[in-house]
Amino acid sequence: MKGQLQRLGISYAWEREIATCLPNYYHWNQWIFLKMFERGLAYRRRSTVNWCPSCLTVLANEQVIEGQCWRCSSEVDARALEQWFFRITAYADQLLDGLDRLTEWPEKVLTMQRNWIGRSEGARVQFLLTGDTAVPIEVFTTRLDTIYGATFILLAPEHPLVEEIATTANEPEAFRERVRRFRTQDRTARLTGDIEKEGFDTGRRATNPFTGEDVQVWVANFVLGDYGTGAVMGVPAHDQRDCEFAQKYNLPVRVVVQSDEDATSLSEFEDAYVGSGRLVASEEFSGLPSAEARALMTQVATDRKIGEGAVQYRLKDWGISRQRYWGTPIPIIHCESCGLVPVPYDKLPVELPDVTAFSGRGDSPLAQVPEFVNTTCPTCGTDARRETDTMDTFVDSSWYYYRYCDPHNKALPFDPEAVRYWTPVDFYSGGVEHAILHLIYSRFFCRVMRDLGLVEHDEPFTRLLTQGMVLKDGAVMSKSKGNVVDPDDMMATYGADTLRLYEMFVAPPEKEIEWTDTGLEGSFRFLSRVWRLVEPLAARVRDAGQPSANLDDTERAMRRKTNETIQRVSRDLDPRVHLNTAVSALMELVNDLYVFCDKAGCGPRARQSETSDIRPETAAVLREAIEALVLLMAPFTPHLAEELWERLGYSEGLIAAQWPKFDSSVAGPDTVVVPVQVNGKVRARLTVDTGRSDADLEADALVDPQVQGHLAGKTIVKVIVARGRLVNVVTK
Repeated sequence: MKGQLQRLGISYAWEREIATCLPNYYHWNQWIFLKMFERGLAYRRRSTVNWCPSCLTVLANEQVIEGQCWRCSSEVDARALEQWFFRITAYADQLLDGLDRLTEWPEKVLTMQRNWIGRSEGARVQFLLTGDTAVPIEVFTTRLDTIYGATFILLAPEHPLVEEIATTANEPEAFRERVRRFRTQDRTARLTGDIEKEGFDTGRRATNPFTGEDVQVWVANFVLGDYGTGAVMGVPAHDQRDCEFAQKYNLPVRVVVQSDEDATSLSEFEDAYVGSGRLVASEEFSGLPSAEARALMTQVATDRKIGEGAVQYRLKDWGISRQRYWGTPIPIIHCESCGLVPVPYDKLPVELPDVTAFSGRGDSPLAQVPEFVNTTCPTCGTDARRETDTMDTFVDSSWYYYRYCDPHNKALPFDPEAVRYWTPVDFYSGGVEHAILHLIYSRFFCRVMRDLGLVEHDEPFTRLLTQGMVLKDGAVMSKSKGNVVDPDDMMATYGADTLRLYEMFVAPPEKEIEWTDTGLEGSFRFLSRVWRLVEPLAARVRDAGQPSANLDDTERAMRRKTNETIQRVSRDLDPRVHLNTAVSALMELVNDLYVFCDKAGCGPRARQSETSDIRPETAAVLREAIEALVLLMAPFTPHLAEELWERLGYSEGLIAAQWPKFDSSVAGPDTVVVPVQVNGKVRARLTVDTGRSDADLEADALVDPQVQGHLAGKTIVKVIVARGRLVNVVTK
């Protein structure tokens, strides 16, 4: 891959190259982990996790795409395992608030992150499970004003009470089987509600803390154990999902909020009324507006010790444990006496052992290497075992851009002074598929680094471009799908510049493109045209002087086109990053150059001898245009541009050249039309040279026959010339 990048002419500072799979990099993953462990930001707990049966490893919530593994597309299961987590939720508010300052990020990415963080303000209240012991069921709601309409409770199949209830069910195994089926359904569909809503009555009841009434307790497939409290109150009159569920299972509906404009009765009830309004059938809270009722009811819940105001996030802590070999070993030792013991800093890195074969039995490959697992406790010296899970490889990519600033530092992940100079990253490019993966993890790591005193900024990337993918046969290229196009094959046939130009020209960078060999051939033909135009002319114009004022109309038009192209390409590169339209502008310039050369009798299609003289003014205009063309093409086709630049007589190479400058005095039209008003009404239009002075414009207007006809018998009070765009004569 590195060789391909070099052959493509990609300009990287290879002396700063890093490899995240090597100990000299993942040493610092472990260092950062220990710093987070010391601060309570890295912790271990038992959790229901996403399990890929193909990769035989855990996946973070962000790595499950529509119920499938982001890496291999296998259906994801749920398992309960001891796992390591990063407490990203400790930074939830910072991550959310920081989005408002990312003014140069695509709105789509900002929206995805806002939704993923999912901040909700509301209240937690406790329904008491009836029975011998009143076990509380805590629910979170943003609509406490609707609690008088709560007619049932829905538990997630993962809720810890579900197993307790199962033990007392009439048919415990049938109960558990239904729960297992719910747990293995598509998690994303369960979360979004884009699933057939199913549930069953547990037979237990819980007491509504405001009404004192008992409500049914159900298990439902569209409630998730790791979202909120894993339990929701069902208010079918005022929540559409609850409404659909209640209609399916014929559960009671109670209207407790009515809009001010349209009172809704139970007999009229079809769809949920989800808006605000005034409370009805809500005892002492009846008649209050929803917002006022929510505040008052939250205070009442707090006073009665049945609930309190709360903020909830959709964002969950980042599960980093992986049962893979390729990942950073987690630097923790398990000691029966001391518990979880961090590896001392001077013993880092904990290196991956050599493993020649993997069993595929589902636990970590490191667990199968006794020499790695068996160790001694650094605290008490007794026998202990190493942690055998490795870190999610997204840990590697969450801070690598800082390591580029100081890639060989052996004392710290990087020197804060070096990072202060180079970062935050001015321009970052990455796929939109990383919006809630790499991009949010990097923002989290940036804040952790800040709190460790390593960086001074809050955001790692100032500007973000989310580029599209190159598709083949309608799908993302993949070896498993057999639709890969090998860049080496394309370069062998067409050259690196053709491949570069095609990918930048075929569509805007943020769009997906469908690979076609036909498009590649078109780019090759264009570069061939450039070569045929510039190569024979280079020696003939290299000694030409600067364009003079003594130009004919064709030469002035060519200069104007050259300067317009400089402006267009410069703007399209930065700030617009419209690479395809920049290439289009270059193609237009080449077309105009061919026409210009035809008229001058000096181009590749002319019959004139290559040694015949070119008019000096024409040669000067050609030199200016060709040099600009070559310089403007350099970012797109560096190899061709370098060859042509040398032929133009520049031995130092393009690296020493300056980007062409736009000359506004040349780019504008030769003439402009200036309207002339008399007392505010247009009476004539003057065609004058661009740049004509205000004094000359005034004189031109006053001698114009049409203007003079409207001045007869009148006295001129004043003449106003508006920056050369308008002349207004005021008379009395």
